[in-house]
Amino acid sequence: MDSISQKNTTVGDASAWSVYKRLLGYVKPYSGWFLLSFLGFSLFGASSVLFVKILENLVNVIAANDPADRYLVPLQVIGATLLRSLGSFVGIYLMSRIAFNIIHQLRVQVFNHMTQLPNATFDEKNSGNLTSIITYNINGVTAAATDAIKISLREGLTVIWLFGMLLSMDWRLTLVFIVIAPVIGLIVGVVGKRLRRLSNKVQNTVGDLTQVTGEMINGFKVMRSFGGEDYEKQRFEKVSKQNWQQNMKIVVTSAANTPLIQLIIACAIGFLIFVALSFMEIKDPASFVAYMTAVAGILPAMRKLGEVAPTILKGVAAADSVFTLLDSDTEKDEGKHLVARARGDVSFNNVVFGYANQPEPALKKINLEVKAGEVVALVGKSGSGKSTLVSLLNRFHDVSTGEIRIDNVPINDYQLSNLREQIALVNQQVTLFNDSVAGNIGYGSLQTRSLEEIRKAADAAYATEFIQQLPEGFNTLIGESGTRLSGGQRQRLAIARAILKDAPILILDEATSALDNESERFIQAALEQVMKGRTTFVIAHRLSTIEQADRILVMDHGEIVEQGTHSELLMKNGYYARLYSSPLEYGVSDS
Repeated sequence: MDSISQKNTTVGDASAWSVYKRLLGYVKPYSGWFLLSFLGFSLFGASSVLFVKILENLVNVIAANDPADRYLVPLQVIGATLLRSLGSFVGIYLMSRIAFNIIHQLRVQVFNHMTQLPNATFDEKNSGNLTSIITYNINGVTAAATDAIKISLREGLTVIWLFGMLLSMDWRLTLVFIVIAPVIGLIVGVVGKRLRRLSNKVQNTVGDLTQVTGEMINGFKVMRSFGGEDYEKQRFEKVSKQNWQQNMKIVVTSAANTPLIQLIIACAIGFLIFVALSFMEIKDPASFVAYMTAVAGILPAMRKLGEVAPTILKGVAAADSVFTLLDSDTEKDEGKHLVARARGDVSFNNVVFGYANQPEPALKKINLEVKAGEVVALVGKSGSGKSTLVSLLNRFHDVSTGEIRIDNVPINDYQLSNLREQIALVNQQVTLFNDSVAGNIGYGSLQTRSLEEIRKAADAAYATEFIQQLPEGFNTLIGESGTRLSGGQRQRLAIARAILKDAPILILDEATSALDNESERFIQAALEQVMKGRTTFVIAHRLSTIEQADRILVMDHGEIVEQGTHSELLMKNGYYARLYSSPLEYGVSDS
């Protein structure tokens, strides 16, 4: 999946029908409702013929001037209206029910697929565009799948019923009316192609709007700290103006399409009246009025049918972006190996890894053997490859070449979910959810843990004290991303989550960076207990937090340049010694 958005704009006309057929496949499970809807719209169309016949009867009643018939026409009007209303309700209700079921089904399907996308997708793709597929594009998809069908059925059946009536009344005169059909089809085709191109551009601008808005909301503290309000306002106004421009192009095209079709049909009706009055003998005025009324009744129905093709083509453009995402590759999970609890031996064998579009690999020929229960610290300046190295353990990225093993089994041989059960992660960017404190500690596969187990994990993370001070303790909702908590409190909840997981391998990626010195002392004491008996990888800017590690790996430009204990590395008087003596120069801290 090189580019979701790029493919969006390059779907050819030849594939439009295949996209639409796939979209109609979502209607298939509701074929029973669809059939009843069809019958409802058929009743709606038949009522149009009844109204024309009623008008014919009215003219005859007026001409006959028979008082006995004055009850007939009003009763016919009421009866035809009841049939029309019933048909309209059944058709619209069932089609709307189908539409909302498809919206729900597609949204769930897309969201579930997103949870399985590889990390590279989230690294490369615009988060706003991904979000807009669920919030915006899917609505456009269902408009094509159900709204277009609803209009096609209701107005199409109306046209069929009325057209059948016209043929039965005067087939020669009706043939004149048929001449305009190819002209209408040509206009609809040209307009539809333009609307489809414009719809693609609108979808992209909606994604830009979502991204800019999300960045401002998530980064509002930075915005205010650095006086970025005007910059954000200008940036949002720019993308909003682009969205407005693309929408206005659609409005102009759609607005011109409808009156143009109306004008062509009106000209056809005018020509039809001229032909009838000039060349055909009119024997029955009531029949002629009924005939011209039926022709006039076809006008709005054909106008609405003319709007179906643009709706479908806009929906096809939206559907293509949805299906492109659904067709994108998920994380590779071909492993079969399962283990209840790994020992924790980890080995990196000639591991090379490079990010897409980066000229140099992030990791170069990494060879490393870590024994179960060993605490390994990774240090080095920013960009040296520390976080990349540990991210490979979880298979957040797959190695370019080489192999990683846990307990002498290649990690690709593990079932992916089972592999990740063996690893607990605490990183600098804490992720919390708009849930209770207990729900955030016992997240995901930990939901089955008891409240007592959650409390013990919070105790070990020195989080219980501040949790008990919250309004509802462990049941307190903490807001989106834990905004109601301090940075240190959020970090301690993340550590409690890792403690509760009780995995044999522990990754601490800047896990204490958001804590004040007092909190860090508590956490360090807790982590020392947690790390016992676990293979632990510690990444820290504060060198003082890793001095007791069993082994320290010094990384630079994707390579391990030194390794040993704290004292051994100081005695070497090499890279680590320089790092330790001048930490700020290398972007780390000594405290």
